[in-house]
Amino acid sequence: MIFVYIILGFVAAFFLLQFFMGLKMKMKKGKNVPDLIGAHGRMVKNGSKVLMYFYSSNCRACKTLTPVLRGLSKKHKNVFSINITKDMDTARKLGILGTPSIVLVEGGIIKEFMAGAIGESQIVSMLD
Repeated sequence: MIFVYIILGFVAAFFLLQFFMGLKMKMKKGKNVPDLIGAHGRMVKNGSKVLMYFYSSNCRACKTLTPVLRGLSKKHKNVFSINITKDMDTARKLGILGTPSIVLVEGGIIKEFMAGAIGESQIVSMLD
């Protein structure tokens, strides 16, 4: 019986964590982007539309999404793939809690903030 309560506690904790992550992402929309370094930072400062994809090498969902985003970054100069293990500063400034995550910035303001596996068609529609 105790085992059932332990399992239910873990399930409840998981759903609460998911809920609060989603809430935090929604609260980021409409906020100004802090100063960022690198090519993506320069584009954000210029007010350009920038899509930043955050991934990590040990993330299973990232392994299928990363090649898609790398292909899009070859077609679009405003798409950046950012490995959080190499650029933790940018991830921290934007409040990235998990990978994969996508942040769409336009005019220096966060327009979209999404976490989890996302379809290629949804990503392409954000770029149009």
